[in-house]
Order: sequence, then C-alpha cells, then structure tokens
Amino acid sequence: MTSSPINTPALRATASPAPSSRSSVENADAPTASIPTAYVSDKADDSSKLRTFLSILRKFIGVADIASVRFSLPAQLLEPIPNLEYWNYLDRPETFISIGDSNDALGRMLAVLRFWFTKDLKYVKGKPCKPYNSALGEFFRCNWEVEDNSPPVLGDAPKVSATGEISTEHRTVRVSYITEQTSHHPPVSAFWVDCPVKGISAYGFDQLSAKFTGTSVRVTPGAHNLGIFINLKHRDNEEYRLTHPAAQLAGMLRGSLSITVADICYITCPKSKTKVILHYLEEGWLGKAQNRVHGVVFRYDPDNDNITKIKDIPEKDVLARLEGCWQDKVHYTLKDSKVNEMVWVMHQQRLTVLEQESQLLIDLNPLWPISKIIPPENQQLSTESRRFWHGVTDAIINKQYGQATRLKQELEERQREKATERKDQDFEWRPRFFTEALMTNGKPLLTEDGRMALQRLQEGNYHLEESANVGT
Repeated sequence: MTSSPINTPALRATASPAPSSRSSVENADAPTASIPTAYVSDKADDSSKLRTFLSILRKFIGVADIASVRFSLPAQLLEPIPNLEYWNYLDRPETFISIGDSNDALGRMLAVLRFWFTKDLKYVKGKPCKPYNSALGEFFRCNWEVEDNSPPVLGDAPKVSATGEISTEHRTVRVSYITEQTSHHPPVSAFWVDCPVKGISAYGFDQLSAKFTGTSVRVTPGAHNLGIFINLKHRDNEEYRLTHPAAQLAGMLRGSLSITVADICYITCPKSKTKVILHYLEEGWLGKAQNRVHGVVFRYDPDNDNITKIKDIPEKDVLARLEGCWQDKVHYTLKDSKVNEMVWVMHQQRLTVLEQESQLLIDLNPLWPISKIIPPENQQLSTESRRFWHGVTDAIINKQYGQATRLKQELEERQREKATERKDQDFEWRPRFFTEALMTNGKPLLTEDGRMALQRLQEGNYHLEESANVGT
C-alpha cells in the first residue's frame, strides 16, 4: 500500500492489552479503574439466557417501541453493569482528544471519522449485553487518562493545549464524563464529555427505540436522540453533529448475539461547510457478514442541506472517499491526491477505492476499550450508578439470582412509589446536572452543579453533596 508524502498514516495507536476478567480488591478510598463486564464475560450459560430472553421478547411482537415499555427482566438475564456506565462513546479517548489537532478542515473531519469508528469498540471486541435500566435521577461520572499520541490524519497537526502554550504530545491528558437519567417516560439520558486542556467537548441525549421482529431486534435512535455534538473551542467553536444509524441485534435463535448495521448516517460541520455521508451496506442473504461501510466527505451548503445519498453528491464537491469494514480497517482516499490519479470503479452497486490508492484511517484490530477511572466507593452518592445498583451487582456476580431479582424489584418499586408521590404533590422533578430533561435541539446544557462536577473531576476531586431533589 503506497503512502502519499503529504499524508501521515492515521491511527496505528499502541495496542491495548485485551481486558482481563480477573477481579482485584480495590481500596474504598481509591479511584477504581474499570473495564465494563460486557467486554470480559465468559459465561457458559449465554445460550440458555438468550432462549429465555427470546421467549420474553415474543410477548412484544407488534409493539412499536419495546424500549419505552420498561419491562422488568429477571436478574439472571442481565449483565452486572448499570446502563449509564455501559453506554458511552469514549472507548478510545485518544481519538477524541485529537479531533481538533489538524490545522486543515478536512484533516479535522477525517479525525472525527477516526473517532467515529472507535466509539463502539465495545461491540466489536465484546458482545452486546442487557445492562440495568436507568432510574430517574441516576447518574454516572468518570475520567479517562490517556496519552496524547494519536498521529495526525492530514496536514499540520501540532499537539498543544487549547491555549497553544503547552505541548501535549505524549503527555497524559484527562477526559471527564458525566451522564444523568433526565427522563423516565420516555427513557432519556443526557451526557457531557469535557477535555479542557485540548479545548474539546461532546454532548447530547441518548435514547433508543427498539422493535422486536420475531427473530431479531431493530434498534434506532429515539425521537430525542439527535446525535453526538462535538465542539472545538479553540477552532472558533467549530461544531460537528454525528447522527446514529439503525442497527440490528440478531443471533438469538442460534444463541450468539451479533450486531449488524445497514443504514445511512451523517456528520456535518456548518462552520467548515464539510459533510460526510456514511453508508453501512446491507449484508447478502448468503455468506458471512462483511460489515462493510463506504462514505464520502464533501463540501456542502449548510443553508441548503438537501443531499442525503452518496449518488447525489456532485463530483466537484467531493473531498475524500472512505471504504472498509467498521469492525476491522477503514481507508480513505483524497480526491486531489498528488501521488496517483484517482481511480474509481463501480462494483456490486458500491464505490470501491482501489487499495493501492488509499490511506489507512484506522485499524481496529489492536485496539481495546480503555479503562475508566471511577470515583472511590466512599465518595459516590446514593444516586450514583455503581452505588445505586451495588446490591444487585454483587448478587449477580455471586450467582445469587433470586436475591438479585428481589433487590432489583425493590429498587423498581421504590421508583414507582416516588413517582406516585410526586404526582400526588404536583411536584415537578428536575435534573441536577442538566438544565432540562429534554431539549428540542438535542443539545443538553449543564447546570452550575454539572459544571462544578466536571471541573472537580478534572481536578481529581470526587466530592459532591447529596441532593434533596432525588428521583430514584
């Protein structure tokens, strides 16, 4: 594979070791480094669990959105991890903090794409799982500490702090994260990621809609999930919006869950007038799933954004094309490559970039999700995910499923009682860390408590006071 002299090879990050399933005794006063259970679960009874799960799901055939039903599953069908801890997009934080490095707008968009293909690494390296349903007002917070070592994708990309005064190259950078369940009906959580040193943040609302077809579950973004928003403060508040594709959760009949994606999603940056259309290709009826994706980066008019399909993109506006497997390697080719004249061929109804003309964007094979750093147990609040579900988690890990189910049902009943009390008292519950439960533009705003919690995470200070306005 040839390499252009004007391009630097993309992410060939140092391989992270596969997570170990060995548990260790943690000091209650010390932060906990954690790999979610879903990455390392090796239970032999997965097939039996899936058959039981399938028998329950069959009761919901025809239901428009089973995610909104909030039915209670027996504890033995759950993975011992809270939903808010499991569901995040920072599986490889070093790709996130490098998004704003390039001085070239196309280079920054390609860096966004590099982050995009790492955000769901948990599904590539592990298996899908069913975590606990989140309770109203439940929250989770953590840090990641990573070396700022992702190579530039394109153009000049100095690794400096947001002020430009300190070099961050090969130095450890801290990324902080907070998420809160802001709505119970519909089930929605808000999240905020912050890395002040690099001047980058991300935010949005998470909500899923799911429909059971009889053999698989189709999962789509809920009405309040408008995507991930990324802001680059030191690039004149350049903002990117990344929308989510629909996915299919299959393999229940054969006892081995798998995720396939066959949809179109979009990444837009109005300030740089750059857009990406990614097309996840539908798998054939026969043969092994290839998990193929192709896409185009192109110039667009934010005031007249009406191009939704790759075939409708004018060739004069194309900046780069992408091709690969979203579970393996993804390559890109620049339209104005100075090494060779671009050659495109139409093959099986998709554009294929000749391999010798392409540059590596990312290779997922050596990468594993990075550990989170979680507040010490004695500094977690009663509504904090780990502490809130502590009894249920311990019981599941010790295979005391009857005890786990009882504790889980007690927590759920307590939530229902509090909801009834609020209704009887005409009391409106409000989130603690975010200003509103839902926002029509899909962009949550932090409260003063939210800003303080993130600032303290950045300082390694985990102290927070309990809130009187508790939803759980």
